[in-house]
Amino acid sequence: MDHAEVGALENLLVKSVLVPCWTAGHSQVTETSEVWVNKSAGEESLGVCPETPPNLLGPFQVELETVRTLEDVRKQVGPLLQVGGRYKPPDCISKQKVAVIIPFRNRHENLTHWLYYLHPFLQRQQLDYGVYVINQDGDGTFNRAKLMNIGYAEALKEDDYNCFLFSDVDLVPLDDRNLYRCFSNPRHLSVAVDKFDYKLPYEKIFGGVTALTKEQFLTVNGFSNTFWGWGGEDDDLYNRVMLRIKAISRPYAVIGRYKMIKHERDPHNDQNLNNVKKLKETTNTLDQDGLSSLNYTVIDITKNMLFTFITVDVHVPMGLTKK
Repeated sequence: MDHAEVGALENLLVKSVLVPCWTAGHSQVTETSEVWVNKSAGEESLGVCPETPPNLLGPFQVELETVRTLEDVRKQVGPLLQVGGRYKPPDCISKQKVAVIIPFRNRHENLTHWLYYLHPFLQRQQLDYGVYVINQDGDGTFNRAKLMNIGYAEALKEDDYNCFLFSDVDLVPLDDRNLYRCFSNPRHLSVAVDKFDYKLPYEKIFGGVTALTKEQFLTVNGFSNTFWGWGGEDDDLYNRVMLRIKAISRPYAVIGRYKMIKHERDPHNDQNLNNVKKLKETTNTLDQDGLSSLNYTVIDITKNMLFTFITVDVHVPMGLTKK
């Protein structure tokens, strides 16, 4: 495809509300984003935000070498953020209410970069959203998937969110036409990451950044809680989705582009080879392992203008606790 063809495709994508969707058999169809509108007090005179937000930039540059502070982020994101990293557009009512969930431990520099770019990104998309950073306490083996489930549960205690956006803290989007909202099928957004030469590393990948409606997440019983250490939990979620919903959607690769923030792996997030074996068990474990079996303890909840920071004890099994 030459430059003229790419440009024509990008212009088409800006105007289109249709997105590619892959069924369990990997045939391609199209779908549109979901719409839920509930007007609250003071919003009676506002109209619904347009399907295509009017202030999108399209592709934009991301620079990660600069040392940034949270004060730099506060200056960048503007005055409309509310405590807890909450935002709603002032001139229209969003089609969805989105909880952005970030699993976290000891990645403060990554988080600062993420916030610096994502708050303006989400605001240009006219989202009604909140940012929830779910921090695993202690040095036990990391459990990304369980933190996602906890984020879902804790966000619903605060508001009636109908869309849940699960994002790794090291992935920054490069095009704001990649809409952080939910669609009629679970959505995999991070389809073209620089680390993988802007290609899918394998066909069934469903990790990095994903979006599911509340109903979709309940249908698949959330993530598994039993994937300790690195790897497998996103493939298990893919299995759950294909078993219960039969399809996922993705943006076109020309807009689903991401830059990965460089970092060293958490020393307590080693690859767990047992996780690969567990992928064969999804059919048998789906109903018993997930939101239905979620247990954790909230240690602390701290709110500032940029995010809600929830520190939790994920109840690491004794054999996986490291001192």
